[in-house]
Amino acid sequence: MIGKTISHHSIVEKLGEGGMGVVYKARDTHLDRYVAIKVLPAEKVADPDRKRRFVHEAKAASALNHPNIIHVYDIDQAEGTDFISMEYVDGRTLDKLIPPGGMPLSETVKYAVQIADALAAAHTAGIVHRDLKPANVMVTEKGLIKVLDFGLAKLSPLAGIENAQTVTVAGTISGTLSYMSPEQAEGRSVDGRSDIFSLGAMLYEMASGIRAFERDSGISTLAAVLREQPPPLRTVPPDLAAIISRCLAKNPGDRLQRADDIKLALLQIGQSAPIPVAPAIAVLPFKNMSDNKEDEYFSDGLSEEVINALTKISGLRVTARTSSFAFRGKEQDIREIGARLAVDNILEGSVRRAGNRIRVTAQLINVSDACHLWSERYDREMTDVFAIQDEISQVIADKLRVGLGQERRPLRRPTENLEAYNLYLQGRYHLAKWTPEGFAMARQCLEQAVARDPGFALAYDALSEFFWYLGFFGFIPPKEAFSTGIWAALRALEIDDTLAETHALVGMYRKELDYNWPEVQREMKRAMALNPSSPAVRLRNALSGLMPLGRLKESVEELKFVIEADPLSLFNRWWMGIMYYLARDNDHSLEQARFMIDIDPSYYVGHWLQGFIYLDKGLLGEAIAELKAAVTLSGNIPLMLGWLGWALASAGETGEANALLNRLSEISQSAYVPPSCFAWIHVGLGSVDDAFAWMERAIDGRDPMIMPIKSFPFLDPLRDDPRFHALLRKMNLEE
Repeated sequence: MIGKTISHHSIVEKLGEGGMGVVYKARDTHLDRYVAIKVLPAEKVADPDRKRRFVHEAKAASALNHPNIIHVYDIDQAEGTDFISMEYVDGRTLDKLIPPGGMPLSETVKYAVQIADALAAAHTAGIVHRDLKPANVMVTEKGLIKVLDFGLAKLSPLAGIENAQTVTVAGTISGTLSYMSPEQAEGRSVDGRSDIFSLGAMLYEMASGIRAFERDSGISTLAAVLREQPPPLRTVPPDLAAIISRCLAKNPGDRLQRADDIKLALLQIGQSAPIPVAPAIAVLPFKNMSDNKEDEYFSDGLSEEVINALTKISGLRVTARTSSFAFRGKEQDIREIGARLAVDNILEGSVRRAGNRIRVTAQLINVSDACHLWSERYDREMTDVFAIQDEISQVIADKLRVGLGQERRPLRRPTENLEAYNLYLQGRYHLAKWTPEGFAMARQCLEQAVARDPGFALAYDALSEFFWYLGFFGFIPPKEAFSTGIWAALRALEIDDTLAETHALVGMYRKELDYNWPEVQREMKRAMALNPSSPAVRLRNALSGLMPLGRLKESVEELKFVIEADPLSLFNRWWMGIMYYLARDNDHSLEQARFMIDIDPSYYVGHWLQGFIYLDKGLLGEAIAELKAAVTLSGNIPLMLGWLGWALASAGETGEANALLNRLSEISQSAYVPPSCFAWIHVGLGSVDDAFAWMERAIDGRDPMIMPIKSFPFLDPLRDDPRFHALLRKMNLEE
């Protein structure tokens, strides 16, 4: 093949050969860069399984965008040759770098942290590598890790890849014996914890120079993987030995459960005390067993209230509602759900209502072996629903031995009016749908709830949150929405000053309404003191307490906490992508955008974010295509029309951009249009005077899209203009 050309790739040299093909270094003559080309030999093309695995590898790797994972550019066929074009990495595989006595501790940790980070990204995207070994890890001259060869990867439907499936059938073995997990060796179903075992085997070899389970024959190696413990590591630090031991536990439930946990533990090596890993739980939506199927709002509400109660228990990590509810109606194994949410325990149950009676069943399940730790049935009057929630959360705390020493709070009924409570649950149920019809029903139910019980703090909180969303997305003028919303939030705190999420919501309103940053910080500090484990509090702190001030690294850290608690929430992923974009980290931002689009191609904010990134990278055509998709998927809302106009103007399509300006002007005659829509288009057109005039209107009108003014990359050309500093002073962002 040397000297030949495949499509527009000129073959330079052979790099290696494996079970899935031959890898060559080649020059891409179109883009004038070196790439790696993996070629499927002709004799293997005829094998349907080989061909399927070849395509599978390309799909698995291309679904990921991470600095420690090899980038796949394309899969194609030319002159009868099937090939994958991928990133060329100048380096050596890890197996060539491990000396007989093992690697220095600093190198072991440096490389393992990067591998763990790559695995965390893959597992979050629903991908299990299944053939992790030193030969599939490349190390560059500068010490950058690249994980290779996803040919055996297992893809869950949540990976967003069409026709995703496990490469092997049940009962067969694929992988490399010395590094595979016991469950993989037995041909059982695997999840991310299988890769964690493989990483443990790699760590053992990196630290000692010895393969933990390799024996004289394949059969004896297999037996060692299944039943034997490797020799103790007596020459490595005890904390590293402990990490390796946890990774190599035969039972998946006894291992460190997440690649992020391994990364954190590795980074703590040498410190005086290891950081304990908190037990984690997810509450699945309770099944509605009532005769009336419309009672689903009640079973959902009960589940959400239990989640809220559990977040208040110290030492317990609780998956947020959005991610837990993603599994509604899906017949999936408890182990798979636990792995996807990175939790040790699952709470599931059912609710049946009949007149004034309620029956609730609840079961606490250990993910590792699917065994019940506790189960109970409650047959009570409806008036006892709050006591049931409290009892369930207290039992879980006792069973998982968390919250020890924490004073038990007396049971507080949010309302004595069951009709108001039902309306509140219905309102939250409809609000979570995120549709125009859902918003309308949510408002009706929540306003009725506070009318039935004017002392119902949680109903006021939900009503306040509803108005914040109306203002943020520009469904009504923000100043009007926020003025109504803050009144409801303050009323909630007047009734109950201990509502952490409401304090954070007031902080958001103080940002939106009067740019009062000291008050924002005061409310966020109070919210964090009341409930630091609340994802809503941490999200609101990132959006209002940190991001507008340009404190983007801290915002990203807050969003990492939020996503850990709610990994399947596309809304949270969007905010994480925005924070990375504002921090000029387009690679990580693009990773979030692709995650959203892979899971839900119709989620318009994913395309919106991807349009931002492409424009920042100078990919004008791609940016316009993504923002056009966002416009269509959003139903042509003005917010998206404005961003599309900005992209068109930035690309020199002045005619189309001006046409959108005219269209937005017409819409504004009968409906609210955010001033930022006009401002951004004028920025793209280079109409600086008009851009500043519209940005000032955005500030005066409390348009939320103006909030990242300190960090928007596309505003860089305006930052030296005195008028820009005047805008910052108007928002109290500059002295």
